[in-house]
Amino acid sequence: MTGHRHRVVVTGTGALTDIGNSAAALWDGLINGRSGVGPVTAFEQDDQWDARIAGELKDWNPKDHLTVSECKRMDRVSQICMGAAIEATEDCGIDFEAGDPTRRGVVIGTGIGGIITIEEDHKKLMAKGPRRISPFCVPKLMANAPAGNVSIRYNLKGINVVTATACASGAHAVAMGCQMIRLGMADVMVTGGAEAAVSSLCISAFSAMKALSLRNDDPEKASRPFDRDRDGFVLAEGGAVMVLESLEHAQARGATILGEVCGFGISGDAHHIAAPAEDGDGAVRAMQAAIADAEINATDVDYINAHGTSTPLGDASEVQAVKRLFGDHAHSLVMSSTKSMTGHGLGAAGGIESLAVINAIRHGVIPPTINLDNPDEGFDLDFAAHTAQERELSFALNNSFGFGGHNVSIVFGKAP
Repeated sequence: MTGHRHRVVVTGTGALTDIGNSAAALWDGLINGRSGVGPVTAFEQDDQWDARIAGELKDWNPKDHLTVSECKRMDRVSQICMGAAIEATEDCGIDFEAGDPTRRGVVIGTGIGGIITIEEDHKKLMAKGPRRISPFCVPKLMANAPAGNVSIRYNLKGINVVTATACASGAHAVAMGCQMIRLGMADVMVTGGAEAAVSSLCISAFSAMKALSLRNDDPEKASRPFDRDRDGFVLAEGGAVMVLESLEHAQARGATILGEVCGFGISGDAHHIAAPAEDGDGAVRAMQAAIADAEINATDVDYINAHGTSTPLGDASEVQAVKRLFGDHAHSLVMSSTKSMTGHGLGAAGGIESLAVINAIRHGVIPPTINLDNPDEGFDLDFAAHTAQERELSFALNNSFGFGGHNVSIVFGKAP
């Protein structure tokens, strides 16, 4: 990129996940190695179901954040997104009722959108006919509804976009939010990801693909990235939102800066609709581009928050990619997968894991990869198995790779 580009910083964070209903609770759960996975409670299952576990929110009521009327007009994915956005916007301290709303925008990622609304209204259609469908059906099921609802609540009249790139959606949203500020098209961006796909259709569909873990008898041990006994990912719901600002804007208002988005890289596999290239080519190019964009060297990267979903092919491809790109330095850095604790939040994952990386740099603590009892053959990197590691971090990468061959890597750094 040529010419002046604005530096982009993080000034607010919010989260709702299966291991905590705030950004602070998420971080506490991660560094203490807590799993949020348990038996599915969202709907009833019998012995016909192969996969009967998921990462669900606990002790959370959307009415704690939203009015009864708002809840009726939003699918669960929007409710979760709004909960995270409310926390993040309060955390950043911006008065959204003052200032120029056209210089503020939103980008939210979601892989699937309002699938619960689709399922529920289809059941009504089949049972009671077309006249029983809610007039809120379309506004609830739209994949862009989370972004639209955030825009309306905070009067964000600038960029208003949804990214829907499967498991890379949240990371694409963060990258796009960053780019809008860099280019001078916005001063403030509310960005991240949300997903609410613990539903009968999604679990049965991913199960039909043989993508999900079947470790139903031991849910907390089911998500085990890089372990030789991994047997698929664990579907999870959740959301994470962060407020990005130009450095100048944040400094001018005396904001507390939590970290910096230093660079990002995006690539396509052009290989298979659901499987990564075995040699990790797309992942290599995304990480390489992120490092170049951040104007650092590969040896400056101290930590990688892996995509690490606990699938046989995905984990192997990512390890191969890291080894190819980093060479000898791959054995000096630490790479952990927080999905070992949260499960896989699909479109929310990139947002949740961005928060994990920001906190890792801020606090000098790397979250562990739990359940890593026996690393697979050739997986000889430092995965922070079982226990968090204290380590001074200058730069860290967040990887997100999605079905369809979508790859995103983001470099985060310390607060300026």
